[in-house]
Amino acid sequence: MTLGHEKLDVYRLSIRYVAWVYEKSDALTGNHRHARDQWLRASQSIPLNIAEGNGKATDADRRRYFEIARGSALECAAIQDILVVGKALKINESLKMKQQLDRIAVILSRLGGRGYREQPQPQHPSKSKS
Repeated sequence: MTLGHEKLDVYRLSIRYVAWVYEKSDALTGNHRHARDQWLRASQSIPLNIAEGNGKATDADRRRYFEIARGSALECAAIQDILVVGKALKINESLKMKQQLDRIAVILSRLGGRGYREQPQPQHPSKSKS
């Protein structure tokens, strides 16, 4: 049996992202433990809100949950920046997974009827000149 949210590509993408976060978070200890805990919560929030939102009867309710899931995806991107700066995550790996987060955010925006657009290939903040 397949539930409605399990048929959504964005749900499956978000589950793969959570699996990656679990894998990476095993190594985060000491100074990185707070980021680890927040990262796990934010990453889990993405598929949980997709599933709950997909089950809502009204468009407004669906949109609200998809927007929360999108916000959690963007939060995960910021946490990855923090982990890169803290030398707990490699920049190339972070950028690759940020592409997945951006794709998730775009799809959720379309599902929620909002105007988030795919972003150009990001440069990590620690590498910028400003």
